[in-house]
Amino acid sequence: MNAHAEDNTLQQSKGSLVIIGGALRMDNSVVWQRIVRQAGGRGAKIAVIPAAAGSPEKSGAFAVESLNQNGAQAFLIPLSVKHAQFKPDEIVSNTTWLDKLKDASGVYFTGGDQGRIIQALVKPDGSKTAMLEAIWALYQRGGVIAGSSAGAAIMSTTMFYDAKPVLPTLKLGVTDGKEIAAGLGFIGPDVFIDQHLIIRGRFARMLPVMLKKNYKLGLGVDENTAMVVSNQGEVEVIGYKGAILFDLNQATTDGTQKNFNISNARISYLDRGDRFNLHTRTLTPSVDKLQNKLNPAQAYNTEQRFYPDILANTVVTDLMFHLIDSKLQRATGLAFGMDAQPELGFEFSFSKVADSEGYYSGASGAESYTVHNLRLDIRPVSMNLPLYK
Repeated sequence: MNAHAEDNTLQQSKGSLVIIGGALRMDNSVVWQRIVRQAGGRGAKIAVIPAAAGSPEKSGAFAVESLNQNGAQAFLIPLSVKHAQFKPDEIVSNTTWLDKLKDASGVYFTGGDQGRIIQALVKPDGSKTAMLEAIWALYQRGGVIAGSSAGAAIMSTTMFYDAKPVLPTLKLGVTDGKEIAAGLGFIGPDVFIDQHLIIRGRFARMLPVMLKKNYKLGLGVDENTAMVVSNQGEVEVIGYKGAILFDLNQATTDGTQKNFNISNARISYLDRGDRFNLHTRTLTPSVDKLQNKLNPAQAYNTEQRFYPDILANTVVTDLMFHLIDSKLQRATGLAFGMDAQPELGFEFSFSKVADSEGYYSGASGAESYTVHNLRLDIRPVSMNLPLYK
């Protein structure tokens, strides 16, 4: 547990979280309205904190307007190391703003650079400012903490800080104080959070962090999509797309191998409308999928596919959807790049196991899948250079 997080867990708080994967559109009323609902409904007072933003005035105004269009009484707290007029030290101990937080039932963190949130709300010695104490108090008395992109990254006790691209993260690992740092930990010590996940191919970069910091569960949410987390550990996916869930409770690594590797991880895709309980690790598919559990004997896909760039945008979910609705038992993807160590790459092997299951719906007019408990094994592989002559 780091100094920024409370000693009590998610379950001991009366509040809830809305964790958004970034790029939240103003017209995504499902997510904006849910934030307002979690804060108590129409008229709820929600503090917008643009501390992460490169342009805090602009980002803060966008969030305030979006929340107010959906029934809130949102207000801006001008807290940012980038703010032209106010210094963070003047804001975090200002009684006017602290009193407003005491009267509020929600806090919304905008996107940007999550390190700036920590810089603004945490003292140099690692202790909480008065404003961070007030935010925790709001959460514990039943309020909602919401955040998009950088505002999502701070939700776990460890967050990406100065992160490298995905493939170099697999090759070189992560170091405390560099690629990763302490987050604010609202979701508690047991779940790692990442964002912009599927559209940017970031799913794989979660694994080195989870192994290093001993997380057994990881949740990565896609853009314009949110995970609503109750104080009972119930996660509901809402918005545009979905989230990736990692379960490493049965996973192992080969310590004699110098490069990154993992065996017997479990990977799932939670679609919008799905629910997952963090404590019981049980999945409840959306209502439109409940009656459409996939039968392996009646699988739709029969062709073998190979994925030469598993880290490309949305490729991992394309693979998972095809495999779960396939007569095949296994699918393989590769990750290579012309960065440092261009000859080093990784093989991603996805396979169906006894507890793998899938659900399907066409109710929206497009195919949508929920995929639970595929096995994932990753091993380092080498490529001969040059590729061609």
